[in-house]
Amino acid sequence: MDVQQLIKEQVTGNAVTLYMKGTPQFPQCGFSATAVQILKACGVDGFYSVNVLENPEIRNGIKDFANWPTIPQLYINGEFVGGCDIMREMYQSGELQQMLEGIAKQA
Repeated sequence: MDVQQLIKEQVTGNAVTLYMKGTPQFPQCGFSATAVQILKACGVDGFYSVNVLENPEIRNGIKDFANWPTIPQLYINGEFVGGCDIMREMYQSGELQQMLEGIAKQA
């Protein structure tokens, strides 16, 4: 399976997918740590995460997949939402909580 197909399966097979550096328990960069904190603040504890540091193919492939140059990257119901700054803005406006409403209970 090629890396783009793998990424597609990951984002469509999980309600909330976060591509990050490290793990939710041990983020390896400040942006990834912030992304995890924002999701938890929205009530989402059980989300699917991919540590891009463990797989260089995914680390490069995810940038092509969303045409987005940075990590972390958040996907909700298969749709690319954005990186850390976009997540922060959406959280502050309440938009992210609305997108995640109902998902937090399922995860």
